[in-house]
Amino acid sequence: MLTFGVVTAIMENFIVSARKYRPQNFNTVVGQQHITTTLKNAIRNNQLAHAFLFCGPRGVGKTTCARILAKTINCTNQTPEGEACNTCNSCTSFDAGTSMNIHELDAASNNSVDDIRALVEQVRFAPQAGKYKVYIVDEVHMLSASAFNAFLKTLEEPPPYAIFILATTEKHKILPTILSRCQIFDFKRITNNDTVEHLQEIVDKESIKAEKGALQVIAQKSEGCMRDSLSILDKIVSFTNGIVTYQNTLEHLNILDEDYYFKLLESMQSQDLPAAMLLFDEINKKGFEGDLVLNGFAEFIRNLLVCKDPKSASLLEVVEGMQTKYIQAAEKSGISFLVSALNILNESEINYKMARNKRLHVELTLIKLNFLQQAIELSVDNGQLVKKKRVDGPIAFKLKQVPPIQINTQVPSGAPETKLFIENPKSAKPIVKTVVPAAVIPAAEPIKPKVPIQLGGTKKGLLDSLREKYGDQYTIEEVKEAEVLNIEKLRSLWGTFALTLEEQKKHSSFGTFKIARLSIENDIFFTVSVGSITSQKFVEQERMYLLEYLQNEFNNRSIAFEVLVDASEQEEVPVHLRLNSRQKFERIADQFPIVRELKDRLKMDIDY
Repeated sequence: MLTFGVVTAIMENFIVSARKYRPQNFNTVVGQQHITTTLKNAIRNNQLAHAFLFCGPRGVGKTTCARILAKTINCTNQTPEGEACNTCNSCTSFDAGTSMNIHELDAASNNSVDDIRALVEQVRFAPQAGKYKVYIVDEVHMLSASAFNAFLKTLEEPPPYAIFILATTEKHKILPTILSRCQIFDFKRITNNDTVEHLQEIVDKESIKAEKGALQVIAQKSEGCMRDSLSILDKIVSFTNGIVTYQNTLEHLNILDEDYYFKLLESMQSQDLPAAMLLFDEINKKGFEGDLVLNGFAEFIRNLLVCKDPKSASLLEVVEGMQTKYIQAAEKSGISFLVSALNILNESEINYKMARNKRLHVELTLIKLNFLQQAIELSVDNGQLVKKKRVDGPIAFKLKQVPPIQINTQVPSGAPETKLFIENPKSAKPIVKTVVPAAVIPAAEPIKPKVPIQLGGTKKGLLDSLREKYGDQYTIEEVKEAEVLNIEKLRSLWGTFALTLEEQKKHSSFGTFKIARLSIENDIFFTVSVGSITSQKFVEQERMYLLEYLQNEFNNRSIAFEVLVDASEQEEVPVHLRLNSRQKFERIADQFPIVRELKDRLKMDIDY
């Protein structure tokens, strides 16, 4: 029973580190020297503004600085540096939470007009003791628009003894009329080095054994938020019974050890796909999700890319002792490989949520990365990377040439023949072809693949390099230049296409094409003007065939068109189509009164 009482007393006396080690003066604020120096100088020179706006990320000291400022300006025995003495009645009452000169309002839960009016009513009364009454409004962006408007006049012209300190994490949500009435201070994220130093001071005071690598991991995980780093430290201390190591910190924070990423990189550079797949399987069995692996590996590649240039090496933020390992790995990796891998990982991470089979999605990414080095080597000529040529303007329409197969048309005696009647779309006469059984067709020689290669200037392109390496497997075919639209040729082709419609006995479509008006808007786009919606539908029915015909004739796959209906010639909708059900019945009843008489005699209730 005595032991239980001791444990209960310890639990009741426990205070989380974020509250226990909250700074009590400006000198102990971490990572915001540009803010604290400005405030101390303003206090020392008696140049205080009547309204302050502290904005920045969460957990960087906005509310803490607001409280320190409120305590310092009411201190009766300030130090020469502009700090509070922490011994006078005003300071002691503030530390005890009994000061009547400091009022805090949480705007997240008190965001109505009535709450602001109650605050404004308090401003009318002067302080009974001390020089200033300070009003701290936290999360001020949560105030409603009406509450902001009720606050405007008081904020612009407060009494000389009233000072307002507004704090927010989302400055863009505050009205410009509020911003213009405040002195704005932008808080920045706390750097990893400052966070590690502050954590080291706390673990020394608490007699906690902590490795510096573990503190660096905590600082990276908190992402510049000191409150988060202190909360993480408290959890890990409870998890490890006061011994914070690098390994148990990784385990508790669910962070993958960087050694796995080094092994993945080695297997990909050596194109050892089974090793990479087995390594991912081992990671997956430890409970790490695929998106965590993709994100961590992308950050790892980014760190390698940073190490390639000494100028950017300062951007490398890794655990102490890992810098040398990163630099050595970066020396073995080419920039082309790193940049391409980063692009693949980024795209894979974006598409991860949409993938049904998450594991397969990650494995496909690893397969791409495994063969990435081979793809880069294919595109390198004499030690230099050869890029594909970019062509401005229309893109040529490219076709692969396939040589015809020579078929022996002589049919041995006794072999059956089959005649096929194929309808010719451009003629009413059918085409008759004789089909010979496959048994009597001699085997054709194997066909070598023909890949069209565009001939450019003197600068060697990617296809030229491939031709030199594999010249016996490829042939060269010059690609025709793409043509831009011109009205004469367009009208000629339009008329030819219309004639094919007439041959196919599509007389309505032929009439529409004959009276349509063409207008070229730019090199690859033209408009077709017709007189009615029905005519527009006739043109739209032939869109696919028409586009293919025009793109082939102009040798330009970018050609497109739009069908417009002249506003002055749009079809008038018939009267019976514009009426609703009730109006239709009334119209019929007016024309045929017997219908209405029948409805009345039968006492019918029509459901319109």
